[in-house]
Amino acid sequence: MVVTSAPALLAASTAGDSNFLVPNATFIAELVAFGLLLWALSKYVLPPLSRAMTQRQDFIDRQIKDSQEARERAEKTEADLKALLEETRADASRIREEARAAGRAIIAELREKAEEESSRIRERGEQQLVAEREQVIAAVRADLGRLAAELAERIVGESLDDDARQRRIVDRFLDDLGSRSTEDAR
Repeated sequence: MVVTSAPALLAASTAGDSNFLVPNATFIAELVAFGLLLWALSKYVLPPLSRAMTQRQDFIDRQIKDSQEARERAEKTEADLKALLEETRADASRIREEARAAGRAIIAELREKAEEESSRIRERGEQQLVAEREQVIAAVRADLGRLAAELAERIVGESLDDDARQRRIVDRFLDDLGSRSTEDAR
């Protein structure tokens, strides 16, 4: 291994070189190549990259705008749903109240009809009682008249075949009975 000293290395590196502050041809060639590389990058690489970045930025802006619009639509829809829900609740409450009122009206109407029907049945019953009473009274008068006539015939010993006369006697007898019973009741 060969060991050389530092001053010897410095002298060897500077012996063939010129001033490092003055550019040489290699430096100028590198500078031109770098310039051409920058021009090629700016002409062919940067425009598509710039377009892609612009498109990407536009896409992101559209997505942000769309998401804001979607959020606004969702908020509007939520507000509409809340309003519709409140309206539905109010309608349901109104319908319940109307149904209750209609139920009360139906009950009142049915009660009224039932009372009318019971009054009509009571009147018909009273009319039937009056008619039956008159039939019973007529039947009793006929039977009583016949029995009274037979009894009178036996007592008097004379025939009472005259119907008109027989009826007058029975009516007078019943009237006398009726007046006696009213006097006894007093």
